[in-house]
Amino acid sequence: MGTFTDSKMQQSASARPVQSAASSLAEVPTPAQVAASTINQYSMIGKSITIKGEITASDPVYVYGSVEGSINAPAHRVTVGKEGRVKADITAREIVIMGDVCGNLEGGERVEIRSDGSLLGNMATRRIYVEEGAVLSGVIDVHKPSKKEKAEAQQEPNALMEQGESDLDRGSVVSFPAPELVEEIAS
Repeated sequence: MGTFTDSKMQQSASARPVQSAASSLAEVPTPAQVAASTINQYSMIGKSITIKGEITASDPVYVYGSVEGSINAPAHRVTVGKEGRVKADITAREIVIMGDVCGNLEGGERVEIRSDGSLLGNMATRRIYVEEGAVLSGVIDVHKPSKKEKAEAQQEPNALMEQGESDLDRGSVVSFPAPELVEEIAS
């Protein structure tokens, strides 16, 4: 498992990526991208690695090898690459599947299954995205936002509408008097 941190990248100017970017690793950020982004570190399970047991992560996880057991990264994204094989339950804020997953998913915010991905198991999330060609077998439970989240979401558009209403160009609005319109339709 490789872990890249922002401070290590700055200390070692001659640092080279551990593995060259192959087509299956296209989704993995390069060390330079990691240093430039807000993500300070990530964990990667390479193609030649097999893990049996429980993985608990406090950073994003990229799986290109094999995992059996469970993966838990509740505040981050878990990405299963095209060559990744996972027989595990996954709990994460976001889950992206491009390989094969057999297990139950709990995606706090979003679950994506890309065209090369497959899921055999149940899924619970708030948002789901399944590309054409993806394989999905199991029960899908899409959670509704809580009442507090709904109230916050409704307050934002209302505030924007109230603010924008004064800016509305009335010259572009066409209105018809209702009685004349009704008479015109009736005749």
